[in-house]
Amino acid sequence: QVLLRESGGGLVQAGGSLRLPCAASDRTVSRYAMGWFRQAPGKEREFVATVSWVGISTSYSDSVKGRFTISRDNDKETIYLEMNNLKPEDTAVYICGAEKSGKNYFPGWGDLWGQGTQVTVSS
Repeated sequence: QVLLRESGGGLVQAGGSLRLPCAASDRTVSRYAMGWFRQAPGKEREFVATVSWVGISTSYSDSVKGRFTISRDNDKETIYLEMNNLKPEDTAVYICGAEKSGKNYFPGWGDLWGQGTQVTVSS
C-alpha cells in the first residue's frame, strides 16, 4: 500500500513563506502525477498545483500562480510546495495527492490522498 505523508505546515504571518514536502512510501508512484489540493473550513477541496511524473510539466490554480512553486524529486519520491507571499485566504488543510495517469490537473484528478497538513496564515 502506498502512503502519502505531508508535513511542513504551521502558523505564518501574511507575506511569509512555507515549504511543504509530501513523501510517498515507495516507488509505485514514480510515474504518477503528484500535487497539492487544499480545503478551508466550510469550503470544498480545491486544486492548488500538480506536477507530472517527469517533473517537467506543472499546473497551478490562478489563485496561487506566481506565489507557489511545485517541484518533484523522483529519486526520493517526494514533492514540495514552496509557498511565498502567503495570504490569510491561503489558510487551509493542504492535502497531497497522486494521479495514476501521470497527467496534470483535470476534473476528477487524484487516485491517492494523504491526510493533510494545516497551514494557517495570520493577518
